[in-house]
Formats: sequence, C-alpha cells, structure tokens
Amino acid sequence: MSPSTLDRYLRAFLETLTMVSISALIAILSGLALALVLTVTAPSSLYPRPRLNKALSITVNTFRAIPFIILLVAMLPVTRWIVGTTLGTWAAIVPLSANLIPFFARIAQVSLNDVDPGLIEAARAMGCRRRHIVRHVLLPEALPGIIGGMTVSVIAMINASAMAGAVGAGGLGDLAIRYGYERYETRVMFEVIVILIALVSVVQFTGEWLARRADHKR
Repeated sequence: MSPSTLDRYLRAFLETLTMVSISALIAILSGLALALVLTVTAPSSLYPRPRLNKALSITVNTFRAIPFIILLVAMLPVTRWIVGTTLGTWAAIVPLSANLIPFFARIAQVSLNDVDPGLIEAARAMGCRRRHIVRHVLLPEALPGIIGGMTVSVIAMINASAMAGAVGAGGLGDLAIRYGYERYETRVMFEVIVILIALVSVVQFTGEWLARRADHKR
C-alpha cells in the first residue's frame, strides 16, 4: 500500500472517529437527560407531569420515525446555521446527533423503567429526597442497561456515519463510495467493510465489558 493510499485511509478513519465520538457524546448526554425527564415525569413517578410527559413522548416518537437520510436532508438549513456549511465532517455531526438522541433516549428509558420499584419505595420510606433517589438509586441500578444502550447507539452511529459519507460528510463511507463504487475499485470497498467490522467489534466488546463491570448484581 502506497503512502498516499495509507494516508487516505487514515484520514477517512479519523474523520469517522471524529463524527462518531462527538455525535455520540452529544446524543448520549442529551438522550440520557431526556430519558430521565420521561421517566420521572410519568404518572405515579417521582415528579408526575402527565402533559409534559405526553408531549415529550410524542416528540421522541416523531423524530424516531424519520429515516436518517431524510433527516439529513431536512436539517440542511439547521446544519448550515450551526456550523456554517452543509458539507464535511462537522456538518454531519448535527444530523447524526439529532438522529441518535431520541433513539438512545428510548433505550435508556427502558433501562430506567426496569429498576425495581421496591427500591425506590424503600428510599422514599427512608426519607430520601427525590433528586437523591434519582442520583443514588435510579441511575446506579439502571447503569448496566444504559451502558448497553450506549453500545447499541454508538454502533448505529457508525452505520449512520457511513451513510452520511455518501452525501459529502467524509469518512469511511465517502471513501467507499468515491473509490470503491464510482471508480470500481472493489478492493477499497472490501477494505472499508473490514475496517467498519473491526470498529464495531471493538465498540461491542468494550461496551459489554463496561456493562459487566457496572453490574453490581453479578
């Protein structure tokens, strides 16, 4: 492999890592906050707000129903307003984050809802404040499931970043389209697939290891 070819692969890989890491950070933090609000504002929960809960739930379901490629195009004006351009790695971060926030929020919400209600009731009976219950009971008990959701979300983001590369976002997807598809270089397409499989495998292994470490029940 020539130095120029190696540099091209390295640059595409770093662009994908940039897109995925920054988008994942935004989506996980925002999605977790949204999941917490959805959980604690549910009826019979810690801060029951049925109207707010229903409005947020409808909003999340609406965004989850939009395919990523359509969201990518629909958000072009927003992307241009935020980063000043609709092309490149940084422009892809905006729709990637918007696409994964509701996705991760629902996964995290399922984990939070699976926490044993008896633990929450016991904490309330001992006089714990509601914010302390969220911090010291709800989040720690749901952490293994939340980490599992993070793993699934990051893998989904890797797939979406490859799709974004097909419309000028750069990264491995762009490399596969421009060289593997448009120039009929099958080897490039195969090598990009191998790199993506390796990246997904590393993320999956790391996520499973962290989830096991966080599970105090084991």
